[in-house]
Amino acid sequence: MSSGPAHRVSSAVVEYGFPQGHLGHLTEEEEAAFKSFKALCAEKGYYTPATEEHLESHDDATLLRFLRARRFIIEDAFTQFHQTEDWRKANELDKLYESIDLEHYEETRRLYPQWTGRRDRRGIPVYVFEVKHLNSKTMAAYEKSAVKTSSNSKTDGKTSPKLLRLFALYENLTRFVMPLCTALGDREWSKTPITQSNNIVDISGVGLKQFWNLRTHMQDASTLATAHYPETLDRIFIIGAPAFFPTVWGWIKKWFDPITTSKIFILSSHDMKKTLESFIDPANIPKKYGGQLEFEFGDLPVLDAECFGENIEWSGTEKDFPHGPMYWVNKKGEAVEGMEVEASDLIQAIAVGTKEDGTQRKEEVCTLRRDWILKDASTAANGTAVPPAQERHDLLSAPTEVEGAPNAASIMAAAETPAITEPETNPNVSVTSPTEPAAVAEVAETTAATEGDKVEVDNGELVPATRPELDKFVTASEGVNGLSLEDKELGQAENGKGPHQTETANKLDPELHVAS
Repeated sequence: MSSGPAHRVSSAVVEYGFPQGHLGHLTEEEEAAFKSFKALCAEKGYYTPATEEHLESHDDATLLRFLRARRFIIEDAFTQFHQTEDWRKANELDKLYESIDLEHYEETRRLYPQWTGRRDRRGIPVYVFEVKHLNSKTMAAYEKSAVKTSSNSKTDGKTSPKLLRLFALYENLTRFVMPLCTALGDREWSKTPITQSNNIVDISGVGLKQFWNLRTHMQDASTLATAHYPETLDRIFIIGAPAFFPTVWGWIKKWFDPITTSKIFILSSHDMKKTLESFIDPANIPKKYGGQLEFEFGDLPVLDAECFGENIEWSGTEKDFPHGPMYWVNKKGEAVEGMEVEASDLIQAIAVGTKEDGTQRKEEVCTLRRDWILKDASTAANGTAVPPAQERHDLLSAPTEVEGAPNAASIMAAAETPAITEPETNPNVSVTSPTEPAAVAEVAETTAATEGDKVEVDNGELVPATRPELDKFVTASEGVNGLSLEDKELGQAENGKGPHQTETANKLDPELHVAS
């Protein structure tokens, strides 16, 4: 088995690292749990299966996010799912997204994580968030404006207007960005829907007072997002962490469950470029962070012409996506996500929202023909060589053991040094089975012979010579001695103790036990 850094990360995230735990990559136990979960949701009236005339009420990828978040414990997943559905109904989230005032939507978009228009090496969208823009003056103006949020939706009276606006952006992630990334076939595991996002979070220039002033707002936003948009976060790269960050981290880690915090990586300026390039092709990294992409915070997505150019038929004179909320529909005009996108040979983007004159916008923006995409799909996925499907089969099983975790002071000590070391090797990559190392080595030799470059295997992932190898790391989840997976604050539901119990999880929760 590889001794790469991913094997040394004290994190339960390895259990569900994409594509493990996602559609097309479920174990027999997970498949059975998923079927039972769907049956329970249907029995309770929260899910309607597909018919010849209509799509199902919820696509499989969305349902699976809730089951994965609750460690495949059916009852726990159903509790979270029905609470989310009740919350969505009470706040009319669909109507909010489709009728929100375009100016209000844009005002919110400029403040929060923004899609760059690019994806990582696995096809997962890359977002950028510059926290410094959330200063006291801006937030005061935003809160005042949020009270006047205009849409046709009603609310439960409990969720603040500023948070409802924020969740309109989450709707854009799940209804527009994820389906678009799912539709693109130039990636490994192209049949597996994209249901997560990567976030580069820049906290440079943010003082302790500003963090303190944002504490309540970010706590509320994180709590609701974790509850109602589970498993939409893949990795979070924190850049520009100041010397006082250990204090801030003490607050942040209470807002998320341990699996989520294990996805947060703190990068020093010295290691930023090398680390980001190990996960994202340089062409898709903004120049500000050492890449080649012309993207500034506040910009609209900069689409990759090679991926989108010939696959999109624009409906008007504009050859770009407009401001405001959008979603995708099939030929029948039904909104599609996840596997519903996979089942469609073409999808259309519809721009919605309320214009300045009060009229409702519902305009066709473009048509994305998936038959073109799949026919022309490259053998390289966003900068990473893709081995043949049959050979990839041996790279899908997660390891069942990791090396000992560093001591409890490791993350704080790292944050207090001038350079906060944190490259981590990708815990979410396909990882080799410890029982089949020969098969992986054979794949590496075959690929090296065909590409002409030396290709190494790190944690079961084929790493071409042009991709940096990480040799040191610090993750936010390290040194969590005594932290239990049941240690949930802010009224969040408990994590279950389902079939996904590995020695990784045992390091986070001594109460979990599995055979070695």
